Amino acid sequence: MASLTPLAFAALDLLNEAPMHPYEMFQTMLHRQEERNVKVRPGTLYHQVGRLAELGLAEVVGTDREGNRPERTTYTITDAGRAALADGLRRMVTEPADEYPEFHLALSVLENLPQAEAVDAVRARIVALEQQRDEYDSAIDRVHAKQLSDRYWLDVSYVRAMLTAQIEWLGSTVERISSGDIPWDGPAVPPQTSTNSKEHTR
Repeated sequence: MASLTPLAFAALDLLNEAPMHPYEMFQTMLHRQEERNVKVRPGTLYHQVGRLAELGLAEVVGTDREGNRPERTTYTITDAGRAALADGLRRMVTEPADEYPEFHLALSVLENLPQAEAVDAVRARIVALEQQRDEYDSAIDRVHAKQLSDRYWLDVSYVRAMLTAQIEWLGSTVERISSGDIPWDGPAVPPQTSTNSKEHTR
C-alpha cells in the first residue's frame, strides 16, 4: 500500500466519521484548527481525496449541486480505507519517526553565538513558547466548554505538556549559560586532569 501524506491521512479520518465532499472536509478542518497538525489547502485536499479514491481507500457515493455552484462529489471511506487508517495509526504511535527539527540543529551549534546573544535568543524563544502555551490553554478552555470527550483533543493536551517541558528545560539551561555554569569559551574538550600513578604512602 502506498504511503499516505499527513493531509490524506487526516482526510481519511474525516471520511471515517461520515461521508463528506472535499469542501465540507476543508471547512471541518478549519473549524477544528487542524492546521496545528497538517497544512490544509483546498486544492491539495481535493487532490488527496482523489488519490484516496484511486487507491481504493475511498469511493464516490453521490454528487449534488446547489444553485449555480459547481457539482460537489461526496466520498466515503471503504473497508480498505479503514484498514489503512488503523494500520497507519498503529505505526505512527508505536514507531518513533526520524524527524529533524530545526531547533535541535540550532542547539547543537549555539556556541557560535556570543554568550549574551545566545542568552537573549533562548529567552526570546521562551517568551514565544509561553505565548503558544497560552493559545493552547485557550483551546483547552474551548473544548471544555463544548464538553468534547478527551479522546478528541489528546493532541492539544500533548502539545501543551511538551511546551511546558520545553519552557522548563530552556529556563534552566539559559540560567546555566548566563551564570557561567556552562562555559562559553575555551576548548571543546577540557584538558584531562593528570593523575599520579604512584601509591600514596601511608
